[in-house]
Amino acid sequence: KPQQPTSLWPLFQIDGLEEKLSQCQKDLEAVNSRLHSQELSPEARRSLEKEKNSLMSKASNYEKELKFLRQENRKNMLLSVAIFILLTLVYAYWTM
Repeated sequence: KPQQPTSLWPLFQIDGLEEKLSQCQKDLEAVNSRLHSQELSPEARRSLEKEKNSLMSKASNYEKELKFLRQENRKNMLLSVAIFILLTLVYAYWTM
């Protein structure tokens, strides 16, 4: 389960997570490239496979957390719009 955001504004956390995910995907591509392009000893292959699995797990966790933060961001945006509409209606009622 994704971690609960500590901030009220998930938008600020999204950028950082997107950067981490991007770097993780680049690292994963590099590991895959090394796995497929080189003659490796069994030990080196195991080490790269372990690194690949770790990076895939990290990427999956980042994607889950990004999905959660984007949902939180949508909720915050809808709440902001609802408050704005409510305040606009209250203002319009009292200025009639």
